[in-house]
Amino acid sequence: MKAIGIKKSLPISDDNSFIVFETEKPRPKGHDLLVKVKAVSVNPVDYKVRQNSAKDKELDSPKILGWDAVGVIEAVGDEVTLFGVGEEVYYAGDITRPGSNAEYQLIDERIVGKRPASLSLAEAAAMPLTSLTAWEAIFERLLIKRQKGEGQNILIIGGAGGVGSIAIQILKEMTKLNVIATASRDETRDWCLKMGADEVANHHNLAESVKKTGHRQIDYILNFADTDGHWDAMAELIKPQGRICSIVENKGELNLSAIRSKSVAFCWELMFTRAMYQTDDMIEQHYILNSVADLLEQELIKPTLNITLKGFTVDNFREAHRILESGKAIGKIAIVFDDEK
Repeated sequence: MKAIGIKKSLPISDDNSFIVFETEKPRPKGHDLLVKVKAVSVNPVDYKVRQNSAKDKELDSPKILGWDAVGVIEAVGDEVTLFGVGEEVYYAGDITRPGSNAEYQLIDERIVGKRPASLSLAEAAAMPLTSLTAWEAIFERLLIKRQKGEGQNILIIGGAGGVGSIAIQILKEMTKLNVIATASRDETRDWCLKMGADEVANHHNLAESVKKTGHRQIDYILNFADTDGHWDAMAELIKPQGRICSIVENKGELNLSAIRSKSVAFCWELMFTRAMYQTDDMIEQHYILNSVADLLEQELIKPTLNITLKGFTVDNFREAHRILESGKAIGKIAIVFDDEK
């Protein structure tokens, strides 16, 4: 089968930053589905893995990236019970296994959902990783209760990115919280409002900007941007006994003492945790993806796709990574493998 991957961590401007190669088509066993991939989307994790997984030496065999996909099941393992051959699915994958930037991929059925049928391939491919991340952060890390939160507020740092775009919508549809998102440009501000944010603050000089909206204390904070750079502002803004969740790894030491006197809870969200550690509740991602698909089918939330590239080519993956690395991406970028809609 055809696949696109990396053998060395190179700048995206390098012609060899991605390579196309042939590899054996995998065979499913156990809980695995063999999926013929029709479209993928790219996320910051893609370029971070590309930049860091082969820094010191060239890999013996190419590494296949990609952690968002939509496709059709071609074969199933002997323990599969949730899906059958011919069904269309979408998923965000497992970072410990070969990725979705290939014609075929093996994926555990317990982290797979039914494809939202009313969405295009590109729209569907754009949703899994960000939806799972946002859902887990909101309901499982911050412990926000559904249809609750009236009179409370939540700050989303990085509202126009892929995760921020869907987090705004989930919060507006499934809770009663007042949603404050951050953006620094006119186009990202407009995007946050389009996604449903009640208010928009500027993440440059964050604390002051949020206070100008009339909110001196924040009940919940979701950080989808620079954890180190925003830490002091988060510590200042968070309400006593509030909760903070971040998805962006820190590079320096975080001063947790800054939130100690407020008895603030701080937690991480990593969407890959369940698959990485084969947790007992791994199947929850199957249920979450199906719930998100239902919301999309009912048009209660909308796709966050902003750019579609057509063709399973090295050039398209380089372009998608280039846009993401620029820090100017709004919403999601998808790559459709063929001419299918």
